[in-house]
Amino acid sequence: MALSKLAEEDPTFKVKTDEDSGQTIVSGMGELHLDIILDRLKREFKVECNQGAPQVAYKEAITGSVDHREVYKKQSGGRGKFADIAITIEPVADTEKEGLEFVNAIKGGNIPREFIPSVEKGFKEAMKAGVLAGYPVDSLKVTLRDGSFHAVDSDALSFEIAGKMAYKNAMPQAKPVLLEPIMKLEVITPEENMGDIVGDLNRRRGQVEGMDDRAGAKVIKAKIPLSEMFGYVTDLRTMSSGRATSTMEFSHFDICPKNISDEVIAKAKGKVEA
Repeated sequence: MALSKLAEEDPTFKVKTDEDSGQTIVSGMGELHLDIILDRLKREFKVECNQGAPQVAYKEAITGSVDHREVYKKQSGGRGKFADIAITIEPVADTEKEGLEFVNAIKGGNIPREFIPSVEKGFKEAMKAGVLAGYPVDSLKVTLRDGSFHAVDSDALSFEIAGKMAYKNAMPQAKPVLLEPIMKLEVITPEENMGDIVGDLNRRRGQVEGMDDRAGAKVIKAKIPLSEMFGYVTDLRTMSSGRATSTMEFSHFDICPKNISDEVIAKAKGKVEA
């Protein structure tokens, strides 16, 4: 309520909920603007809030393939549960393709046809959380090669659970990696500040892709990880005495460097344990 009231009276203040991380994200004209808003939340509306940089929506992927057999057996008096599947997990050949590519390569009736969609469903559900840090896996190819069933104990749920367990046990062996969002950045700056700005972009793991002239100013184009860009507008103003401007849009996901990926995984594990 307090946030929507503040947004109503101030058109430069925006509030949205990030679908990937579930965070409430506020944006405004600069860090001072947001500090004042947070102060008003506390003073006028008596709302105490935890604040911090927005979370980056990482993703996970695999770079290798693995063959795996998963047998799910449960006996607890009366009807039990049984499912046995042999699968191959590998990266999708078409990198643009998202989602699960499920190939049914079962010959003969080793697994009855009605149970096969359950295996696919198990993998689809499991892909919502990766094995490294719990981030979603965007694309995956799973080939169901073989398996067996029990005439009494096998049912659709058994095969769905077997799919989920196979995912959990096979993924760590398929060389999983963390992917981070990379942004396209364009900075327009007076020539005298160009050196400082390029140096700062290099420090932020940015890759400068080109420089142009536009109406007496220099235009720097770069690709840069989103995780390095929080607070950038304020830093850019400081470096250029308020004369440089920047625009940023999403470009693609790329593999995270090992030191960053280790940090993110350690943080995610810490959160899970906490």
